[in-house]
Amino acid sequence: MNPPRSAGALAALVLVLCFACNLIGRGTGDTFIVFLLPLSETFHWSRAEVSSVYSIYLVLTGLAAPLTGFLVDRLGPRFVYPVGLALLGGGCLLAGHLDRLWQFQACIGILNGVGIAMLGMVPASMLITRWFRNRMSTAMGIAYAGFGTGTLLIVPLTQWLIERHGWRAAYEFLGIALLALLPLLLALPWRALAAAPAAPARKKGDALDETRAWHVGSAMRTRAYWQLVQVFAFTAIAMYAMLAQIVAYLVQVGLKPLEAATAFGTQGLLSVVGMMASGWSSDRFGFRATATASFVSTFIGIGFLLLLSVHPAAWLVVPFVLFFGFSQGARGPIVASLTARIFRGSGFATINGTIFACMSVGAALGSWISGVLYDWTGGYRASFVFSMACIVVAALPFWSSRPLGARG
Repeated sequence: MNPPRSAGALAALVLVLCFACNLIGRGTGDTFIVFLLPLSETFHWSRAEVSSVYSIYLVLTGLAAPLTGFLVDRLGPRFVYPVGLALLGGGCLLAGHLDRLWQFQACIGILNGVGIAMLGMVPASMLITRWFRNRMSTAMGIAYAGFGTGTLLIVPLTQWLIERHGWRAAYEFLGIALLALLPLLLALPWRALAAAPAAPARKKGDALDETRAWHVGSAMRTRAYWQLVQVFAFTAIAMYAMLAQIVAYLVQVGLKPLEAATAFGTQGLLSVVGMMASGWSSDRFGFRATATASFVSTFIGIGFLLLLSVHPAAWLVVPFVLFFGFSQGARGPIVASLTARIFRGSGFATINGTIFACMSVGAALGSWISGVLYDWTGGYRASFVFSMACIVVAALPFWSSRPLGARG
């Protein structure tokens, strides 16, 4: 493939690549939401047992993030992206032939978890910080929008495949489709993409001045690092305490499986707009105002879901999807942009990977807690209240930290 000649075309290709890989990775990872019920019914596993597969996937996504950052810093995205796609496709293809819980934990949990980390925002953030030094938050928002697009497109498609052909055939289809994309990914002009344009001259004290070389150890000795961890980890706990069970819950309150999957996918559609708006708003109005608005929207959305557990009226799903969906993922561009501004330099990808790891561990913890709370209480109200409390904790650093309250 002949590389595009202009810097503008290369920058556009970077944005398309980051968006597409996020779409593929997150969309495929979220399909486990619609596999949860078929697997539980086929093998008579408890909700907590089935959720453990999703939790392991989230933990491995997190644990692999620092390694992904290290590989990006050393070998570049040309190595990381294809390996991630191969692991993700291979894990799905194998999953169609499994019948033991530990096998799903290995293929979906480990292989898919590592593969999605290598396709996600750790390599994407490195590319974006090289090619989009101006309006970085806006570019981050567009890349993050791939997450919601993947949920919107791949999750309902997978639910349709399960209903028409069974869960085993659905896994096989996903695996074959992903592996078929590998030659296209390998054919990209990686040498040109790695040769980022020269940085413009910057004044001393500029937020993106790269005179100080950060590394993981020095970053961890700062308050700002742990505040970013708090934001990401508690947001993930709150979100995944709900997301892991949301399709099953909506079916329980009266929606058909495909309707529940479509509602889940519609959240993805709204999150596409929300994440792009989050990046744009951060550049225009600042991180504090943007983050606060997103947290309030999430809190209200969960409140409607809690009300649905008391008064099972189908119309309550609509405001839940609107408020929760629009703010879903909105903190991602904010945290990625803040990390790039505070911890700039050659070690950024590794630092970003460790922060992303804390987010993924929080997501795994939230997913596991939701399963445990369901088994203990026989319902979802405890999970909803727990999620709302975690949202408050996640929002606090934006009001107690000057760097996190800065403009984009």
